[in-house]
Amino acid sequence: MKKNYMFIHGQVAFPSKIKNYNECSLIHNLFVFNKSGICFYGRNFTDYIKVEKNLISPFISALMSFSKEIIRKKFKIIEMEDIKIVIFEKNLLYYGVLCDTVENITILDEIISKIHQRITSYLLKNKVNIDAEIIYDKELNKTIEEVLNSSLSYDFGSQKEIKIIAFLKELITTNDIEGIILLTDRGKVIYSSYNKLDLKKFLKEVDFRVKIYNNSILKLFYTFKDKRFIFSEYVLDTYFIILIFDSNMKFGLAEHYLTKAVNKIKNTVLD
Repeated sequence: MKKNYMFIHGQVAFPSKIKNYNECSLIHNLFVFNKSGICFYGRNFTDYIKVEKNLISPFISALMSFSKEIIRKKFKIIEMEDIKIVIFEKNLLYYGVLCDTVENITILDEIISKIHQRITSYLLKNKVNIDAEIIYDKELNKTIEEVLNSSLSYDFGSQKEIKIIAFLKELITTNDIEGIILLTDRGKVIYSSYNKLDLKKFLKEVDFRVKIYNNSILKLFYTFKDKRFIFSEYVLDTYFIILIFDSNMKFGLAEHYLTKAVNKIKNTVLD
């Protein structure tokens, strides 16, 4: 029997006000669906890739059922080149996030938990039947965008932060430094001299960024299999700067560049 879908406040999809927060970290799409794969809420936040929510949610739901049946586990991530789909299960609802591969899973989970609270309240208040209704509601869109804005922007748009990124872009032009990555203390990428695919590979090899809550290790030295090495340091309990060098680089000079970067960030933020 074919279901008759009801459109709440039926009107066209509302344009998103979400902006590009930084060059290498971004959420492109969000879709919310029930256990049957029926997507009752979805948003495209960028034009990078547009997802037809009524096609992708049944597909993901079928994959989840298949994986649970075959290997007794539900998959959570689908990776495709420089993007990935991350699935979060919250009670009876499923949240699909299509984002860049470098997005931090821990931070995404926290964002989805906040969105889940808003959506749950909305569903109860409006007595929405998630099995037969599709939501187009301007106020709900606004609420969700407020969560994303507060969680993703990280206030990283001031002149001070712009100066820091400009300095790092200039610093990477030296032949002595192979790569630079700047993260928040939570592990969110703010700036990277690597492209998305190389950054993805790097972060998989150096997986200490996921939870950087206990910054008792003020400096970190790490050697790669290909003989590259990194110097990194926490800055003001807010940022985590990583410099990557070739194995031929002298440690003293590498330490000099790290100190220069750390001091620049400190002076800029405290100025």
